[in-house]
Amino acid sequence: MMHARMGRWVTAGWALLGVAGGVGCGSDDSAQKEPPGGEQAQIPVGAEDQERIDIGLRISPVPLKLEGLDRNLVGLGSYILNAQAGCSDCHTQPGYLPGGDPFQGEPEQINTTNFLAGGKPFGPGLVSSNITPDAQGLPGGMTFEAFLALMRTGREHGAIIPVMPWPIYAKMRDQDLKAVYEYLRAIPPAQPGMAPPPAP
Repeated sequence: MMHARMGRWVTAGWALLGVAGGVGCGSDDSAQKEPPGGEQAQIPVGAEDQERIDIGLRISPVPLKLEGLDRNLVGLGSYILNAQAGCSDCHTQPGYLPGGDPFQGEPEQINTTNFLAGGKPFGPGLVSSNITPDAQGLPGGMTFEAFLALMRTGREHGAIIPVMPWPIYAKMRDQDLKAVYEYLRAIPPAQPGMAPPPAP
């Protein structure tokens, strides 16, 4: 008798979980609404990812163009790029505005004019790439497939990039790299900045 009652409670719990699990997860096509501003339909996400997405959208140092893009992927990509990966350290030249370098104890002010436009020298003939969208809206002129191959192999034009931490990025999920790519599609195009003069 006790097992029968327990079985009913377990069955009822699974049924309730199934109903609750369907709410807000995109399983009911009739409940989906047209996304605002011409954005793509959003991929359903869990609470932890939603927190990352919200933080990513908030911390992007540049305005984002979301039209035609998946807002959730853009936000997650911003979180990965701006809070975890440190892409700006090499791809923004200079990285900070005068008086805004946190490594000098100053309040952080990111160089948004040249954000991710490359131009940072790493030695003779080695300069970071501009990974902002080109005229066709492709980050660094790359399709997602080319971007994914670069992140997985570290190879650009047949040669391995010696300063990019691609062995770390190669371990990331395709969906995370897709999010980074989507974020790069959403940022404004920019031109490389000039290297600061050497200290006296």
